[in-house]
Amino acid sequence: MGGKQGSAGNVIAALCSFFIPGLGQLVQGRILRALLFFVFCGTGYALAFLVFPWIIAAIIHLWAIIDAATYKS
Repeated sequence: MGGKQGSAGNVIAALCSFFIPGLGQLVQGRILRALLFFVFCGTGYALAFLVFPWIIAAIIHLWAIIDAATYKS
């Protein structure tokens, strides 16, 4: 689905990552990166009661969205 930056595939991937971190990368076929984003965000959100990991997870989640949107195959 990749393509150039701003393509329809990248917009769809960014929307997927908005709802589930790493899903956009998975849609683009980047399995390792998808797994890393999912695990790090999931762990950070699971530890949200500690506040600091939640902030880190939110930053990584935003990074996953931007990464999916700007991917160039």
